[in-house]
Amino acid sequence: MYRISELASKVGLSRTAILYYEKQQLIKGKRLDNGYRVYSDKDLQRIRLIQQLQAGGLSLKECKACVEEKIDRVTLNKRLRILDDEIKHKQEARKLLNALLGDGDLKVWHETVDKIAPDAHLHWLFKQGFDEKEALRLKWLTKDMNKHDEYMADFMKVFSTLERWGPGSQSETKKALSSLPQLPKNILEIGCGKGIATNVLAQNTTANITTVDNEESAIAYINDKIASGDLSSRVTPVCASMTELPFADKSFDLIWSEASAYIMGVSKALTQWKALLSDDGILMISDLVWLTPNPSDAAVEFWNKNYPDIVHVNTRIKQMQDAGYEIVESFTLSEQAWENYCLPLKNRVEELQHEMQGSQALQDIHHELDIYNQFLGEFGYQMFILKK
Repeated sequence: MYRISELASKVGLSRTAILYYEKQQLIKGKRLDNGYRVYSDKDLQRIRLIQQLQAGGLSLKECKACVEEKIDRVTLNKRLRILDDEIKHKQEARKLLNALLGDGDLKVWHETVDKIAPDAHLHWLFKQGFDEKEALRLKWLTKDMNKHDEYMADFMKVFSTLERWGPGSQSETKKALSSLPQLPKNILEIGCGKGIATNVLAQNTTANITTVDNEESAIAYINDKIASGDLSSRVTPVCASMTELPFADKSFDLIWSEASAYIMGVSKALTQWKALLSDDGILMISDLVWLTPNPSDAAVEFWNKNYPDIVHVNTRIKQMQDAGYEIVESFTLSEQAWENYCLPLKNRVEELQHEMQGSQALQDIHHELDIYNQFLGEFGYQMFILKK
């Protein structure tokens, strides 16, 4: 016979657990004349049997049924399915932890987090040691912090020799410029790239132009163009983030941003940049939008991953009006504007195909070109001229 403390010690349970087992009629203790509770070897073995059944994930109630009756196969199959689900979740958890430690693919995880908590995701990337430029590049391009450096090296290798980093044309920049209700005196161009639109603005206005980009190589290129006399001395290049522009409120009567506001989010750009505009100032912003209410599934799948903020053009117009802007003019970029970007990019991809075999960046760019070729017209860049 075993006293309760002895039985508890032998089976590795607490005194409270032994009493609970007895309350559930799993064991049957006896009280001696001296008041002590004692248990038999049968109770000891019964507990040990139950513990072995519990190792299969059974509850005490289910263990009791298995001990006292023939095994219930329905119950065991139910427990097996639950255990399989738990194992699957544990394996996924292990895979994620392994990837967060630097060994594994985090692309799907980054895409998911950015979709459900974009601001928190961006700030988390800052905490991981990425500066804003690299965090935004990770958000829109690499989508995997474990492969970011390699991906960006390949990406920049492709684009470094290209003049255009997005769709556009000088004629359509002029067209948007001609829609302004008044000629500007002070222009802020955000996301200037290599200064193609900058040159059009300089040639067709007498304004002082401040050009901003967070890519040092682009700013260096523009500085070289100014020094050589190929770009007006009225242009002042600034390397800065579009989310933290170092300018006073109401400093500009025109803000110009071609195909770059998506980086910080169009809604945020509409709000934050508005303060920099003078009274009745103009914002020219272009954005990728749906041009049809029923785009193809493949196009939707691609842009949901690569630009989840894409909306129909009418929805974007409504957002701009809700942000306090008057729509002065709006038009869709032509196919020629896309060819100006896509054809040189296609040639560059073909040029590097053999040298960069296996490059994820090159594969992604190639897939993007395929989407353009198949579905352009269902989506496109829209130029919006907005009055504050």
